Amino acid sequence: MHIGSYKLPGIVFLAPMAGVTDAPFRQVCRRFGAAYAVSEMVAARADLRATALSQQRMDGAGEPPPLAVQLVGAVPQAMADAARAAIDSGAHIIDINMGCPARKVCRQWAGSALMRDEALALAIVDAVVAACAPHGVPVTLKMRCGWSAAHKNALSLARAAENAGVQMLTLHGRTREQGWDEAAEYGTIAEVKAALRIPVVANGDIDSPEKARAVLDATGADALMIGRAAWGRPWLLREVVHYLNTGRTLAPPLVLEVRRTVLEHMQAHYALHGEERGVRSVR
Repeated sequence: MHIGSYKLPGIVFLAPMAGVTDAPFRQVCRRFGAAYAVSEMVAARADLRATALSQQRMDGAGEPPPLAVQLVGAVPQAMADAARAAIDSGAHIIDINMGCPARKVCRQWAGSALMRDEALALAIVDAVVAACAPHGVPVTLKMRCGWSAAHKNALSLARAAENAGVQMLTLHGRTREQGWDEAAEYGTIAEVKAALRIPVVANGDIDSPEKARAVLDATGADALMIGRAAWGRPWLLREVVHYLNTGRTLAPPLVLEVRRTVLEHMQAHYALHGEERGVRSVR
């Protein structure tokens, strides 16, 4: 499948996770078969975006293309400015966060709270697409099924986002109200996939090769995005790819491979974050 002009080598992706998917972890997951990986979310507010950590998250130096940077915010102009800044820092794809259920994010009317205000959500999409278009940078969107069971608007918002120029949609099979507690459902993803022309990526509770196959079959999605299940077990990505391609289960990694992966990840983490901060965050 393609995102804009970028042809991806597979259909198993790594989901963006705050505090997890920094460059060293993305590189580990790419080695284990992730065809695409998205950065930690970057706040669009100029004062927050100017911090050293945010600048680091937007820096694509040394990473193979495409580098996808996820932005979170609730002000269209700030999101557009952040998209341009990310492109200047090396981003090849801009992803809009409308899925984060964290209270501190939703209190700012960002993340999944935007699904409660479709006019604002689409104003953000329009602003980001307009900012990225002159650079030939595609815009993608990650969202949930809705704010609550009584307010499931993924389909209407997805259609509007596609019409506005979004080139790929990732849909998490829960509402914001559900957080991560209840089981994900895939009926809404299937409904959205059937209605859209752009690629649709299924996300939520994909924690085994067998579950990956079942979700693809249930949704008809173009690709899968794996998040928490790969945190601490990045070889799951390789196992999923192997199972989807062959129908056979891959043996777990040898202890020596796990040991080597952990040590390489730690050293890369220290090199990026520095020893003082890295010792705390690597845990």
